[in-house]
Amino acid sequence: MGFPIARMRRLRRSEGLRRMLRETRLGRDDLVLPLFAVEGSGVREPVPSMPGVFRHSIDTLVGAAKRVSGAGVPAVILFGVPARKDARGSGADAANGIVQRAVDAIKSAEPDLVTITDVCLCEYTDHGHCGVVEAGEVVNDPSLERLAAAALSHARAGADVVAPSDMMDGRVAAIRRELDAHGFEQVAILSYAAKFASAYYGPFRDAAESTPRFGDRRSYQLDPPNAREALREMRLDAEEGADALIVKPALPYLDVLAAARRELALPLAAYHVSGEYAMVKAAAERGWIDGDRAMDEALLAIKRAGADLILTYAALEVAARLPA
Repeated sequence: MGFPIARMRRLRRSEGLRRMLRETRLGRDDLVLPLFAVEGSGVREPVPSMPGVFRHSIDTLVGAAKRVSGAGVPAVILFGVPARKDARGSGADAANGIVQRAVDAIKSAEPDLVTITDVCLCEYTDHGHCGVVEAGEVVNDPSLERLAAAALSHARAGADVVAPSDMMDGRVAAIRRELDAHGFEQVAILSYAAKFASAYYGPFRDAAESTPRFGDRRSYQLDPPNAREALREMRLDAEEGADALIVKPALPYLDVLAAARRELALPLAAYHVSGEYAMVKAAAERGWIDGDRAMDEALLAIKRAGADLILTYAALEVAARLPA
């Protein structure tokens, strides 16, 4: 039955009708805010390539966590930038490391705020790679022990969820075994299961000081053309014991996210990464686009493709525009 009987515009003619019939709804509970923790006191340092994003010392990080709770956003994901780095990434699992102290401070101040920790070595190694380097190569199996130790240290500090982002084979199973062996069966694993070797990470690497000193990460992160391989990675992480899975970046890989939603029953997250965020901000600053509408539209697209959670630097500004 076509036009003139079928008139699709009938149900778009007013804001009330549009609100009633929206198929996809973005809510505050869908959002996770990334936070960067650095050493020092009283630090609230802007990240030049990400307007509105700051690196925080632990004292100001607590204030940021309070603002997150006050905005109705349920969770943060923490990244640590240590004062000293070495080849082993010793700060990743140090009991008094920057993320470990940040977790403790946040959970003491805001116990109901879900605290997720990024588990990787890149922020802690002097070479900037996500695993152990031997003879100029990032080696898989020796990296698993370091990653599992880091996850355990985060759990001991009070993390609710650990999120391995390294893309080493077998790291979910290694982390699950380590957590369970030490009585942390209730700590969940949110795996960066489909993390692509993307050009969209540049601003993050500035903020986290994690740019590789040599080579790149293409031998362990996913090749951008490969959607089937990404789905296989996601299935494998689910089999190893991941409780939820991440697709990263989000917008260039909505096809992967949508395919995973059709195939997998696990909760799915998508990381709206630094480059995706920065592009909207840069264009808005130049008056080329309506930044608020563009950001909202981007996150709605991610939600529509199947994400249960969206990790985004825009979490607080978007939450302020959402209905209570």
